[in-house]
Amino acid sequence: MTVVCLESLTFGLGHLVRAADALGERLRLLTRDRSYYAYELERIPADALDVVETDTFDADGVAKLLGLMSDLHGLISSTDTWTLVGADLAARYGLPGLDPAVLRLTRDKVVVRNRLYEAGLTRAAAFEVVTSEAADGLEPRELVLRDVGLPAVLKDSAGTGSQNVWLVRDKQELDRALNEAASRRLTGRLFAEPYFSGPVYSAETLTWAGRTRLLGVSSRLMSPEPRFREEVTAFPVAFPAERRATLERWLGNVLAAIGYTDRFAHVEFALTTAGPEVVEINPRIGGALVGEGLCRALGVNVYEAMVEAALGRRPRLMDAELPGGPAVAFVLGYPSRPGVFTGVAGLDRLPDMPGSPAWYPVKRIGDPIEHLDDSRGYAGIVYAEGETAELATHSAVTAANALRVLTESVPTATGPRTSGG
Repeated sequence: MTVVCLESLTFGLGHLVRAADALGERLRLLTRDRSYYAYELERIPADALDVVETDTFDADGVAKLLGLMSDLHGLISSTDTWTLVGADLAARYGLPGLDPAVLRLTRDKVVVRNRLYEAGLTRAAAFEVVTSEAADGLEPRELVLRDVGLPAVLKDSAGTGSQNVWLVRDKQELDRALNEAASRRLTGRLFAEPYFSGPVYSAETLTWAGRTRLLGVSSRLMSPEPRFREEVTAFPVAFPAERRATLERWLGNVLAAIGYTDRFAHVEFALTTAGPEVVEINPRIGGALVGEGLCRALGVNVYEAMVEAALGRRPRLMDAELPGGPAVAFVLGYPSRPGVFTGVAGLDRLPDMPGSPAWYPVKRIGDPIEHLDDSRGYAGIVYAEGETAELATHSAVTAANALRVLTESVPTATGPRTSGG
């Protein structure tokens, strides 16, 4: 009895293995590179799961592997990169799963925004920015100013990890953003939408048969404008009961508007003076240490719900009483400058700091770190706990401030190497 995981998020594999085992299933991980999961695999008994290295970008090759599994019960695909491939493969083999068309829709930020606009769940529509030729006799600059106004956000319609996102607050920034976008290789299409000012949060939800349960809300502290770099997350945010209930109803309506009827979702939203506004909808459990935080703060292994959904069963988490646990927070650890990652200074200080802080590595020694403006640039995560999300945040930030992510500049023919942090 096998459940296949087509790649996975960086963290959470151990919880997923234990969830499958609790449900009488064997987990089989298909991956291009098992070393990507080194941190998790080092903490799981070697015989706890099957790891198969294969080219997971080769959909036909993966399909052949699945066809050889006589005991295949379900398929999990929880990453942005492999979501659509996984959905198509599940449909091909008659496995439980969401309609691939719904998942394709969630990956198109333009369509999502406009569906929500039609349903009265957002104040503004999204507009594609035509960069190759003028539309309506107007150049892209004039189109953005006419259809969206300033401030605005330019985005890749299929982007992830805050990549290819530009905040434009004046005409000069708009010109720079359009020039940069024209030189980038986008995953989707360039589009513009209004910039909704307000603190950013992530709703962690589970939906089944069209009903949505709000498991909790994570805070999302970002870098100063104009960047959208994620820096600090804490869970659960202590919303008053009435506001939380209102959020849960709103989230249910948002997901229903795009036909999202089952499974986890990670819905980023800004809380504006006029109410919540969706930033994006991710059809999966949250990344980084969100899944870890959910397990600890709720007091249950939420990954059992992921396996149950893959098997076509109503997740017990939809109705379960949650025993609760400590609030959690984590800080993404970025170096001060790009270069080759050489290590982290200060890890020896963590045992003497409050909140039981721990370092979760993402990069390996020798990995290049080129981009510091988005989530590609962090080398690891500092995690801490507390009685409340606020106290956990204080401990996590204090611990992160004691560390230095070190990089070494790439050697050149004319100068020696220098180290930075």
